[in-house]
Amino acid sequence: MQGRRVAVTGLGVVAPCGVGVEAFWEGLCAPAPIGPRQIHRWDASAYFENPKEMRRTDRFTQLAVAAADEALAQAGDLAIDPSRLGTFIGTGVGGIETLETQIEVRLTKGERRVSPFLVPMMMTNAAAATLSMRHGWRGPCENTVTACAAGTHAIGNAARLVSNGYCDAVLAGGSEAPFTPTSVAGFSNMTALSTSGVSRPFDPRRDGFVMAEGCAVLVLEEWDLAQARGATIWGEILGSASTADAHHITAPAPGGRGAISCMRLALDDAGVAASDVAHINAHGTSTDKNDAAEATAIAEIFGTPGPIVTSTKGVTGHALGGAGALEAAAVLLAMQKQLIPPTAGHETLDPTLPKIDLVVGEPRAWTPGPTLSNSFGFGGHNGTLVIGAV
Repeated sequence: MQGRRVAVTGLGVVAPCGVGVEAFWEGLCAPAPIGPRQIHRWDASAYFENPKEMRRTDRFTQLAVAAADEALAQAGDLAIDPSRLGTFIGTGVGGIETLETQIEVRLTKGERRVSPFLVPMMMTNAAAATLSMRHGWRGPCENTVTACAAGTHAIGNAARLVSNGYCDAVLAGGSEAPFTPTSVAGFSNMTALSTSGVSRPFDPRRDGFVMAEGCAVLVLEEWDLAQARGATIWGEILGSASTADAHHITAPAPGGRGAISCMRLALDDAGVAASDVAHINAHGTSTDKNDAAEATAIAEIFGTPGPIVTSTKGVTGHALGGAGALEAAAVLLAMQKQLIPPTAGHETLDPTLPKIDLVVGEPRAWTPGPTLSNSFGFGGHNGTLVIGAV
């Protein structure tokens, strides 16, 4: 990015493998679970003083509220003009739980019983709007809806608001709570979901993605302001890019050409050479075509075996519009811990794929350096972040 430097000064996570950044990290280094990745025994009441407000908030927004609370607690007192504070939260399907519930209400009880809060609960900008109102942040309040790339795009878009001088800090991330009977049936009937319930990125036995819910929120802050107030800086958003495959509504472009262009543009934006990249957190969904396209794209840009690669979806599953934010959080934690979590569920690299340096088995020690976080979504959306270590 050509403007002001963008620091990450807060990080909050709500995920099936752990609620809170430390629990999330422990989960990333644990064995792969089996089955859908849901947050069991979720209790939103801990984050809402008013039970009525909680009931009028869809689950995907509740997750964003919890993650943002943790991120802001870490960031500390920003003491910034509220008109210079923004919110940017991505999602794929937004308040789909509310929508499906209220459709059932209409069909069984009639139109007059449909909740008047249906629209504000289901709308995809509800999470961003809720965080803005909750914390009094009056700058740009927006959201990105680009399927599985939404979280990555939201962080990239938010970083530009800071870099270009429109905001001094932005709450940025992605949130998703997609588990409804119709949603699961739709993904299952299109044969996108794993029938084994195991996510096996880049493994020859991979048989689809394991659906997940979750949210991560980052506090992005202008670097000099963060340093001046003595904030703890987790990392730096060096650059980002967004491209379209313009090929197919669900399948990636042949040879990973969209992913190739996206990663190259992100590196150019960050001013980072391919040879300087130390790590890639892959999109790595455990689907046949996506893993093949991404491995091919990585090899095209970085050669073989290239940088250290992991797919944290082996543990987290695929949280759709929340996935990119969760993976950005995983990168920042890997930098802090100086360990890269393994690709859980993976046993053998698919011999038909280019050889990539995939972390398997145990976390791998590394010297943190420029890292790519990739997200590729239905609709041909490609997103890449370049994250720098402190």
